[in-house]
Amino acid sequence: MNRRDRVIELMKAGQAKLVAAFEALDGQAKFKSHTWERPGGGGGTARVLEGGRVFERAGINTSAVYGDAVPPSLAKQHPGSKGQPFFATGLSMVLHPRNPYVPAFHANYRYFETPSPPSPSQGEGVWWFGGGADLTPPYPFEEDIIHFHRMLKALCDRHPQADYWQLKEACDRYFFIRHRQEMRGVGGIFFDELSPVGQGDWEQDFRFVQDGIDTTLPSYLPIVEKRKGTPYGERQREWQLYRRGRYVEFNLIYDRGTLFGLQTQGNSEAILMSLPPYARWEFDYRPEAGSAEATALACYQPRDWV
Repeated sequence: MNRRDRVIELMKAGQAKLVAAFEALDGQAKFKSHTWERPGGGGGTARVLEGGRVFERAGINTSAVYGDAVPPSLAKQHPGSKGQPFFATGLSMVLHPRNPYVPAFHANYRYFETPSPPSPSQGEGVWWFGGGADLTPPYPFEEDIIHFHRMLKALCDRHPQADYWQLKEACDRYFFIRHRQEMRGVGGIFFDELSPVGQGDWEQDFRFVQDGIDTTLPSYLPIVEKRKGTPYGERQREWQLYRRGRYVEFNLIYDRGTLFGLQTQGNSEAILMSLPPYARWEFDYRPEAGSAEATALACYQPRDWV
């Protein structure tokens, strides 16, 4: 099995495992399957759960696409790949819980490559693995955040090419909503290229991504189990929807995965699956000093959680 097929198989197996686990946790709703084809090459399968007992919306998608020319956003990031054919595959998940005390969760793992061009003067082919995971709690609990970050640090510590502190800093920087001067959540890890392009060990990076997918459930499920039954009222629900507004702002303005999907003519429903079913905005809203909401807001800045 070649590299492309191995990564595609990894992403599909991860999707199946995660769908089964989150369906069992929800106990009510089931994931529906939506398969799509991309004009120009490739496609994917979106698995989406809506209106569940635990999750108001959950999406776990896989895709494998290819084309004649690298999209503009990636060509700018990797000038040597401009004008070259490309192949990309990945697994992406976003979970928006119903209970405001349960954090939203996002993770994605992806692989990208361009073949070596016919002439050395045209540059070299490149490959890289990217991805990460982050947590977005409307009401942060320190013990939950510490658990989440310690799981990610343990993941990184198992692989010599992954420095938790560098990947955490990259996550804090990437998920920072610049026009709001705050993070959309409490971070995690993020990497555009796990190893420098052209310098990594493909097998090592593949094993890290495999381990990262496997770390999804033990890092997130215990938090959901602990908080899903917490009583809440209208105030907590309104704050949850307000914080989801920040989530929407980030995904539509800054998220590179959204931009890549739209530029490569991916399926718009699958791309925008990451958005919550409900959100709200309020002009110049400021939480009352000393409130739980004000305390939560103070957590949306880079911090050492380990």
